[in-house]
Amino acid sequence: MAAPKLRLFFLNLGHFTDHLFMLIFAKAAVSAGLAFGLASDGAYAEMIPYGIPSLVLFGACAPIAAHMADKWTRNGMITVFFIGIGIAAIATSFATTPLQIAFGLAAIGICAAIYHPIGIAMVIEGGGNVGWRLGINGVWGNMGVAAAPLITGFILAAYDWRLAFIIPGIISIGIGAVYGLFARTGRAVAPPSTAREKALVGFAPGWKRALLAIALVTSAGGFVFGAMTFIIPRMFEVSMPGVTTDIALTGTLAAIVYAVAAFSQLVVGRIIDKRSIKNVLICVALGQPIFIGLMSLQADYALFGAALLAMAFVFGQIPITDAVMSRYVPDVWRAKVLSIKFMLNLVVGALSLIAARTILAAGYGFSEVMSVLAIAACFIVLAAFVLPARAGSDLEPVSEASAAE
Repeated sequence: MAAPKLRLFFLNLGHFTDHLFMLIFAKAAVSAGLAFGLASDGAYAEMIPYGIPSLVLFGACAPIAAHMADKWTRNGMITVFFIGIGIAAIATSFATTPLQIAFGLAAIGICAAIYHPIGIAMVIEGGGNVGWRLGINGVWGNMGVAAAPLITGFILAAYDWRLAFIIPGIISIGIGAVYGLFARTGRAVAPPSTAREKALVGFAPGWKRALLAIALVTSAGGFVFGAMTFIIPRMFEVSMPGVTTDIALTGTLAAIVYAVAAFSQLVVGRIIDKRSIKNVLICVALGQPIFIGLMSLQADYALFGAALLAMAFVFGQIPITDAVMSRYVPDVWRAKVLSIKFMLNLVVGALSLIAARTILAAGYGFSEVMSVLAIAACFIVLAAFVLPARAGSDLEPVSEASAAE
């Protein structure tokens, strides 16, 4: 395999790994709670708060990771990501109380924070068909989302929650060691920049409005994405009694939803390389409140179908904001901007879990949780209209001095 393709493969694998590790607990929470002596009917709601610090740190530590990459190397930080998150997962498996598992998950969150600001910036490097590359990278990330309930469900069915952390941890450490060796050969370098990429030496005109739109979409989208990727596996266990209540099968159904829906990013990625990003974002945003709201009214197979459509629109949004950023922000600033974007996205995502836990603890069900998420998704539609009508790539970039004015 050619070095640029191998580099991109590792970056895509990193996105898969990142989301896989962050969602192991979403499926293992009940089993871990039962192992710690919690009652079966309240284990899920009781265990959710112990995963919140991990999500907060997943976002809050992103700027620190971006700063370290600027001071050191992006390749070095990606190596640390693979090895660090593997060690943290293995350490989590030794927890004997909910508080200890919270510390282990927090360590996973800190390591997971490395990937997005650095890995996505590396995927964007070189310009060209950025939307397509982001779409592929996004599919890999969401395959990690899909694999988490699938892999964890089967490990839980055959063994216990501890191995659900240990097995992926060992594999990630091995991948990190291989990537570190690859980077040391000097072949893990960015592809040559296109003329357009070279021309973007400063922020493109309209960048302030574009970043405001990104911030608004990121906030509302983070709330929706954080809850949807965490809650659906458990929602299927509770709301699909006419299909199955088997933990492995409900995990498989959740994995199918995530895996199939992930390919919407390829479609969106291809479209935004050729069409107005604003119009695409408006269409993708509109689908979210419609189908998430529909989920609140369904059960069994109808719920499965509604969830599949809802997640297709949720995932389809992912490459859009990163593509917007690539067209307005020069490479030297991308890791920093991405770190702030993901910090906002993931901290708000953590708030969505607090909201979900509050709703469930108050005696309401997943239907009410979905209704709240549908309302939050309406703000994504509003935010889409803030985005400038013309893409940054269609405009002449301005100098650093002009951008700062």
